[in-house]
Amino acid sequence: MAKDNKISASHILIMHNESKNSESELSKDDALKLASDLHKKLIKDLNIFKDLAIKHSSCSSAQYGGSLGEFGKGVMVKQFEEVAFSLKVNELSEPVETEFGYHLIKRDS
Repeated sequence: MAKDNKISASHILIMHNESKNSESELSKDDALKLASDLHKKLIKDLNIFKDLAIKHSSCSSAQYGGSLGEFGKGVMVKQFEEVAFSLKVNELSEPVETEFGYHLIKRDS
């Protein structure tokens, strides 16, 4: 199997009140601002990713430090997948918008 068929990644999901299945009360603008603020912190120190995921992520993966484990193409929503697969290992994405909110994606392998 070609090594690019599967990757592992972690993410921090910031939902807002317009997100799919959202229980968040954040406005879309506030969610983007929070995602951008977290992104700035992570650019300075990527080692705090797990801590920030546990504290801020709206995804059930938060309890695992944001880890989504290994996945192949066609599993995640398109916008998320395109960015995740384009990252280098240990690279962090800008905030990525999907129907679920804003994601900060870190490629793990």
